[in-house]
Amino acid sequence: MHFDEKKPIDIVLNDLFDHYRENVSDVDKITAALLERGVVQSQSDIVNDHIAFRTLGVPNLGINSFEKIFLSFGFKKMDYYYFEGKKLDAYWYAPPSDNYPRIFVSQLRVSELSQAAQDIILKYTAPIVSDPVDDLDLNNGQQVADFLQKPLWDLPTSEEYETLLAESEYAAWVIYNRYYLNHYTISIHELKDGYNTLEEFNAFLESIGVKLNTSGGKIKTSEDNLLRQSSTVSALYEAKFADDKSLEIAGSYVEFAERSVLPQFKDIAKEDVKREHRRDGFETNNADKIFESTYTSQIKGS
Repeated sequence: MHFDEKKPIDIVLNDLFDHYRENVSDVDKITAALLERGVVQSQSDIVNDHIAFRTLGVPNLGINSFEKIFLSFGFKKMDYYYFEGKKLDAYWYAPPSDNYPRIFVSQLRVSELSQAAQDIILKYTAPIVSDPVDDLDLNNGQQVADFLQKPLWDLPTSEEYETLLAESEYAAWVIYNRYYLNHYTISIHELKDGYNTLEEFNAFLESIGVKLNTSGGKIKTSEDNLLRQSSTVSALYEAKFADDKSLEIAGSYVEFAERSVLPQFKDIAKEDVKREHRRDGFETNNADKIFESTYTSQIKGS
């Protein structure tokens, strides 16, 4: 994923991906193996299906704030998703053109957490008394890129982090990682034969020592069978907290999506198939399991 760095959106996406690659070793590991096997000729040959962000549903933050950035870049707000067990809302956003990834943004329904968890989150977010995105020049790509790497609240203590983790692993992830890119997604169906189904691609991943999320099975399949997804499990990294204690916590991960051609386009020649001919959007049940790529049970499971 690399753009020509002219438009604000290009600067933002390149910067997000550069930071993400530095911190998620599986990205370069997978890319290097694809290059070595001649599956792709360069990193830019890999098509990015979507990128995802996590937010907190509190005043002046959450989806209503975050989406302003991508709506200003020409993205279009699409379907709503609700994750009851995880207490999350989400939307996806269609890109202004096919060379850009879709965007998936979720937010925690903070008011549904226990009082103890709400108190911790509000302790850090209450000082944000206006929407920080409103202070940005959204035509200034570097300013927006810097904003997405900038802490909006203070670091919590290790004890507060562990209190959140026990109740909502999503809450714990956001309180520490903030707007850091949660994952990017390789479009498997765009790869060459031998690698363009999830069965084949997952076998390749496991052959190079990449650990997969097994929640709901290694391949998560939509009800219509047209969207299939897999993901790696987040690596742990050492994080320092406000009380000077360090904990190993979940970072980010890589996802893989296989979008089938819609039934009405099944007769189109393979070389003529475009994005609009394939299953679009997302699936609540699939995404629900993908969220668990940062969950302790997946990271520490066998």
